[in-house]
Amino acid sequence: MSKPQPFLRALGRSATPNGPSIALFTRASRTPRFQCLRQPLQRRFKSTQPADNPDFESILDKPVRIMRSGKQHGPGLIILALIPVTAFILGTWQVQRLAWKTTLLASLEDRLVRPPLPLPPNIDPAAIPSFDYRRVYATGILRHDLEMLVGPRLHDGDDGYLVVTPLERTDDAGKKARILVCRGWIRKDKADQKTRAEGLPRGEVTVQGLLREPWKKNMFTPVNSPARGLWHFPDVGEMAQWTGSQAVWIEETMRPDLLLAYDREAKGVPIGRPAEVNIRNNHTQYIFTWYALSAFTTVMLWMVVKKPPSNTAARVRHSTQW
Repeated sequence: MSKPQPFLRALGRSATPNGPSIALFTRASRTPRFQCLRQPLQRRFKSTQPADNPDFESILDKPVRIMRSGKQHGPGLIILALIPVTAFILGTWQVQRLAWKTTLLASLEDRLVRPPLPLPPNIDPAAIPSFDYRRVYATGILRHDLEMLVGPRLHDGDDGYLVVTPLERTDDAGKKARILVCRGWIRKDKADQKTRAEGLPRGEVTVQGLLREPWKKNMFTPVNSPARGLWHFPDVGEMAQWTGSQAVWIEETMRPDLLLAYDREAKGVPIGRPAEVNIRNNHTQYIFTWYALSAFTTVMLWMVVKKPPSNTAARVRHSTQW
């Protein structure tokens, strides 16, 4: 029996761990028999690439999200949206105020054109608002010793004072009562009574004027000093208490005559007010102002909201839609 060839002996060796196992020739049958063990080649190594991870997910597999750089709107947009709404509400409120003021002026004008009424001896202060701007007249004696100068007050650019003098009246029963009469304006250099003797009528006089509501004070009203003779504001209640009068305020009137006013000013005779309603009615201007502001800011808000995005935002949007 011949020995196996070297080539066959090599084939009869055991398979290496990294290669296939091949069966040897059997000595009994002398017949070559190859047995292939079907085992895959395995390379043992660790990968560092993300794509080799089974849980890896590409950014291209995710849903597209449009991003915007440089936000154009912020909290300022809320403030801008509140401005037209607030202005519209204020304009509507001024419309209501205009209707109320128009009705009030019509009522006061109706009282003003009526003939003057004699002022009764006893007056209920609660009824005075119902007779505001009503023309009345009263007869009595002017108490110049209790005169009060309210000021300073300007008249046609000149500095001066309002002259307030109690009018003492006597009823049929002989009872005396005083009311406050605002006689008008005098120049500052006529404050001393000695310089205006013609403006201090003596004896019984008849005063005609407008019955007015007491003046309303506010937080900016200066404090009067009656003991020092300083009256910065015509506080009807305080004046009435200081002079022992009723809290009734009458504003003496005169016909509007420029020459007569000049003559009175030179003599120190108080210049009375004209018999007219001097309540301001500017609500129409306020309505136009508020509604115009509302319309203007509405257009601004629309322009801001509808403003196209910037080029930077457009590029970001384009680059994310792959």
